[in-house]
Amino acid sequence: MIRQLSSYTTFRLGGQAANFTAAASAGELAAVVSAADAAGEPVLVLGGGSNLLVADAGFPGLVVQVASAGISVAETGEQVSVTLAAGENWAAFVDLAVAEKLAGIECLAGIPGLAGATPIQNVGAYGQEVAATIAAVRVFDRIARAERLMSRAECEFGYRTSVFKSTTGGAPTGRYLVLDVTFALERDSLSRPVRYAELAGTLGVEVGDRAPLDEVRDAVLALRRGKGMVLDPADPDTASAGSFFTNALVSPRQFAELERRAAVRVPGVRVPGFAADDGQVKVPAAWLIEHAGFGKGFRGPGGARISTKHTLALTNAGGATTADVLTLARQIAAGVRDAFGVELTNEPTFVGVSL
Repeated sequence: MIRQLSSYTTFRLGGQAANFTAAASAGELAAVVSAADAAGEPVLVLGGGSNLLVADAGFPGLVVQVASAGISVAETGEQVSVTLAAGENWAAFVDLAVAEKLAGIECLAGIPGLAGATPIQNVGAYGQEVAATIAAVRVFDRIARAERLMSRAECEFGYRTSVFKSTTGGAPTGRYLVLDVTFALERDSLSRPVRYAELAGTLGVEVGDRAPLDEVRDAVLALRRGKGMVLDPADPDTASAGSFFTNALVSPRQFAELERRAAVRVPGVRVPGFAADDGQVKVPAAWLIEHAGFGKGFRGPGGARISTKHTLALTNAGGATTADVLTLARQIAAGVRDAFGVELTNEPTFVGVSL
C-alpha cells in the first residue's frame, strides 16, 4: 500500500512511502518490523508525525504506523504506575493525568505525538522532561529479536536524547522499538515545583513553588498556543515540527566567546545562559536566531518561513517543500554560526535528508 507521507506529518511534508501498513498491537508492531528487517527492507516507524521532516522523495521502504492502544494502572499509596501502549495519544494522556490528580507531567501538556515517542528524544518543556517520571520502557530488540524491559538508567536519557535515538543513512533505524512506556506519577492535586520562569510568571508564583495541576496545565497550553505550538488546522504557524533547533550547549570558554561576539554585534546586550550538565552552559536557540537577524515571520524559499509567533519553529506556510524548509534551516544555521560561532542542531528527526 502506497501512502503520501505529507498526510501523516504535522509539517504536511513528505513524499510517498514505497510500502505502508499500520500495527494495531505491540505484538503486530514487533512482528511487522522483524519481518521487514529479515527481508532487508528499510523501515520507518511512524508515530504522530509531529517530530519528522521527510524527504520530498518519500521513503523507499516500509512505513509502519504505530496504532496500538491501552492503558494500565497500578497504585501503591501515593505512587501510581501507569503503562501506556506506544500508540496512545500523549496530549490526551496528560489531560487524563491532570484530571486524575496525577502529578509529574503537567508541564508537558499540548505536546503532539504518541506516548511511544516520548522516551526517544526525552520529550521536555517548561522545566519538565519525561526522564523524571519514566520508570521503564518495554521494547523489541531488533538485533536479539526479543522483547526487553529497560529501566530508566538503561534508557541513558540526556537533553533531547536517549539510547533509543539513533539514525543511519538518513532514516530512523534504532535498535530498540518502543512497545510501551511506564510512568511513575504521584497522586497529588499540586504540580511538581515550577522550574521555568516564564511559566511561574504566568501562574503568578515564584520559581520553585507549586500550583494546582489544572492551572499549570492550562497555563502551559496558553503559552504554547501563543507560540503556535498547539496543533490547529486553521493556523499555518502550527504546520511545523515544533522547535526546529535544540538549545545550544556550550562550554564556559565558548560562552565567553559568545558573549564577546554578542557585545560587538549588539552593544549592551546580555546573553542568556543557564547551567547545564557536565559544567556546560545552555543558550536558548531562539535568542541566537533572533540576534543573528532572523526574526518572527522571516521568509525562506517557497512557503517556508519562521513562525510569526515563535522564532524557534520553522513552518510550512502553504505550498512549501521539504527542500524549501531545509534551505531556510541551513540559512539560519549558517547565520548563527557566522554571528556567534555556535552550531545549531536540528531537533526533528530527518528522513532521507540532512542539514
